[in-house]
Amino acid sequence: MKHRPLALLGAMLLSTGLAACSSPGGRNAGGPTVLDVWLMRDSVSDAFQKEFEAGFEKAHPQIDLKIQIQEWEGIGEKVTAALASNDAPDVIEVGNTQVAQYAQSGGLTDFTGKVGELGGDFWLEGLAEPGAWEGKQYGIPYYAANRVVIYRTDLFRQAGVDATRIRTRDQWIAATEKLDRNGVQGIYLPGQNWFTLAGFVWDEGGDLALQEGGRWKGGLDSPEALRAMDFYRRLQALGKGPKDSDESRPLQADVVAKGQVAQVIATPGGAGVIAQKNPALKGKLGFFPIPGKTAGTPGAVFTGGSDLVVPAVAAHQEEAYTFIKELTGDAWQTKLALAMSYVPNKTTLATAVASDPGAAAMAVGAAQGHATPNTPQWAAVEAKNPIKDYMTAVLTGRDARAEAARASQSIAATLNSGS
Repeated sequence: MKHRPLALLGAMLLSTGLAACSSPGGRNAGGPTVLDVWLMRDSVSDAFQKEFEAGFEKAHPQIDLKIQIQEWEGIGEKVTAALASNDAPDVIEVGNTQVAQYAQSGGLTDFTGKVGELGGDFWLEGLAEPGAWEGKQYGIPYYAANRVVIYRTDLFRQAGVDATRIRTRDQWIAATEKLDRNGVQGIYLPGQNWFTLAGFVWDEGGDLALQEGGRWKGGLDSPEALRAMDFYRRLQALGKGPKDSDESRPLQADVVAKGQVAQVIATPGGAGVIAQKNPALKGKLGFFPIPGKTAGTPGAVFTGGSDLVVPAVAAHQEEAYTFIKELTGDAWQTKLALAMSYVPNKTTLATAVASDPGAAAMAVGAAQGHATPNTPQWAAVEAKNPIKDYMTAVLTGRDARAEAARASQSIAATLNSGS
């Protein structure tokens, strides 16, 4: 999964050649072990990185931490090459749904025996599940982000709608119908926002694909998934979102910033983008978790975010584990969540972001987080994405059952092509 969350100090040190003082074994002559870490662009702020580096090296003076910030563009090929080399970094941040493809190659260190020590009983399922492959844990949950409802507080007030009372899907539809009048879009929901549809499918007890007898079967034509698509259709109709494109065409933040849109489904950071594009909306944007079928359970969501992995060929396995244990431990997870408005990696840390309205709403949903089917072939499904075509077909009046069967067949063919 690519994340929404600095030409940083570690990279600067490397670029100026200071790292050349290290010996080939990764240890300065007579000094500490040099630990090479790849973190992704925007996963940490400059301030957080400096604070963590200082704290880590003070607690572990035998380790000299060198963090390089990587770009998402082309990272898959770069990680694959590193895992096959004799000069891989010691720790790499990867998207949670990318772990399976790297683990399949045999290139990652197995942390199954460390799960209990790392607090695995409380990990977010949407990070932990895709971090495992064939019963072994390779990816250690780092942080999460998921979608919430961002709403215009002024438009809700004018329509007499209390966002705190929207706890179920039925209440959400009723409120959106009330908002969708007098020139206001009740919700802006593009027709191909398939991550949102996936949440509705999981809510209904279905899945995008299932494995049966060693073979994959698409799940969009199940009764559960068909009910989810019908709900999506009803909600999408309460606005003017295009039926044949996703949230990037046009950028939904642009649409909300320019028009009278009461709600949009996005990560909380989207509110900042909207307010930046239209400063008049600053202070007029609120958040609530995507509602579920019943008041007691919030809606299921796709959990985006990152895991930390260690290449099997990494030179400093013990030090790499020390780094992971620190960064994914409660103290630094709390600091990271507050600094970056992320969801911490454990359900027990949800209260850490209570002071941040967007992150707090996100944390509620994260407890119902899911991941896409855990197979290296899922990336190929997303590249072709028959789910988007299916959604457009249904929203433009074609038979849902027939179109779902067609999309499910396409998903199955792609997933089984790698077996």
